[in-house]
Amino acid sequence: MKIFACSDLHRDVTATKNLLNASIGSDAIVVAGDFSTKGVGASDTLDVLAQSTVPVIVVHGNHDAPAEIAALCERSDVLHYLHGTSIVIDDVVFYGLGGEIPSRNSFAWNVSDTEEHAADMLALCPVHAVVVTHTPPFGIADLQKNGRHEGSAAILEMISVANPKLLLCGHIHHAWGMNGLCGSTRVHNLGPTENWFVV
Repeated sequence: MKIFACSDLHRDVTATKNLLNASIGSDAIVVAGDFSTKGVGASDTLDVLAQSTVPVIVVHGNHDAPAEIAALCERSDVLHYLHGTSIVIDDVVFYGLGGEIPSRNSFAWNVSDTEEHAADMLALCPVHAVVVTHTPPFGIADLQKNGRHEGSAAILEMISVANPKLLLCGHIHHAWGMNGLCGSTRVHNLGPTENWFVV
């Protein structure tokens, strides 16, 4: 399977249209959250992605209201919203978990979860899946400008248990384009750019 992936579109319709055009030839598209900006405008980019001819796997970001993302995806045959859930496409299992883990800011629009609750949901992750999270695992592709790692310990622990084929994430803008290995799992912080993977 050929996967085209990106993250953090933040209402940029032009970038989303360009990325959708660039995805031609993919078997599935992954978008790792943050369609909105500060809780506003998720439909701007999701309506573009709904024009895809292949399945689009999405998780919510910390800027996105989960109920809104779920409702927008329910209106489309191609958009598939995952949060603590999985889906099988062409014999490939995808598992998703959205939001900021753990919370690192107190803005009213910020959507986050605790490490403990995330760990409970991640316990449902099938072995050897393609995992899509908004937050990176702690210590891999999660470096902030100040040099601090701001990923999730629960996501890192899940990798050691479920051994995903691939983990695709976003969230930390300074880490866009960064990647690394955790065991045999490839981890990529995507950003709003073209990223191709074969699984």
